[in-house]
Amino acid sequence: MTMKRIVLIPSLLLAFAFQVNAAKTYTKQEYVEMWNRTAMEDMMVYKIPASITLAQGILESGNGNSDLARLANNHFGIKCHNWTGEKMYKDDDQKNDCFRKYAAAELSFKDHSEFLTNSKRYAALFTLDIADYKSWAKGLKAAGYATNPKYPTLLIDIIEDLQLYKFDELALNNPRKKFNALEKQVVKNTPETHEKATSHASKKKVVQSKPVKQQEVEVVFGGTRQTFLHTNKVKYIVAQKGDTYYKLAQEFCMTLSQIENYNDVKNGNTSIKEGDIINIHPKLSKSKEEFKTYNGDYTILQISQLEGVKVKSLMKINGLTSPKDIVKSGQKVALR
Repeated sequence: MTMKRIVLIPSLLLAFAFQVNAAKTYTKQEYVEMWNRTAMEDMMVYKIPASITLAQGILESGNGNSDLARLANNHFGIKCHNWTGEKMYKDDDQKNDCFRKYAAAELSFKDHSEFLTNSKRYAALFTLDIADYKSWAKGLKAAGYATNPKYPTLLIDIIEDLQLYKFDELALNNPRKKFNALEKQVVKNTPETHEKATSHASKKKVVQSKPVKQQEVEVVFGGTRQTFLHTNKVKYIVAQKGDTYYKLAQEFCMTLSQIENYNDVKNGNTSIKEGDIINIHPKLSKSKEEFKTYNGDYTILQISQLEGVKVKSLMKINGLTSPKDIVKSGQKVALR
């Protein structure tokens, strides 16, 4: 039997084409090349087989060609239940059904993983062998994920045809961390640790208005650097000497425009200083904290980077008109 080529890191050019070429029709293999890394990272955090995630994405989004995938970055057909974000309306079970709309497709994958892990309906799945994709496929049907009686067979056929189980093996045997330790690491966020993780080029110390809670830390599959989470779960890194946006885009399998958008980089301003916070997921419209004060003067743009909150949202809730507006030292800043 001829072995299919397994691409471990998605092509940067393919990622760019995937986002900007709405007219192109994508194949199953192209979908796998684009999203295998995301599925493996989520497997290491949420303990859902990457093969299952990829197969469901292929099936639910038509290889990423569906209207929901293209227009709403929704690859799993998740509806609006208790959703406060942007929405897309489309005929489905009912006319004008409400579906979740995401700023980036990566957030759709994360939401799908959290949907399964946080629902009691799917609790039995997590008692199964994580390498047993057949049991997972059947378990999804038994838990009521889909009404199609052939749903397990459809998933299994996709997994075996594309050899998606190889990605389960890669994630489980990730040489950088043992799987069980990768679920979620926690480090004590002392003032010294927090200052190091959130230092800006100015090296000014950030003072929290409330006691700092423990901060979750995740390890990116295939990477060598630590990633952090803002309080609103937006993922970021702390820049190292020699980093550029182009280099980071390649490292984290993003397009240059994508990572620049995540960090509000405009007008050719692509310089990065050691210690800068670089967001590798889209910023959200609010933080989990209501207010914060800082020692030192900061622009709204700098605070946006420190907190993972959109510049426009910070301007609106604080009654400001420009991302260059200065927040004075000791002044309370609303974050939601």
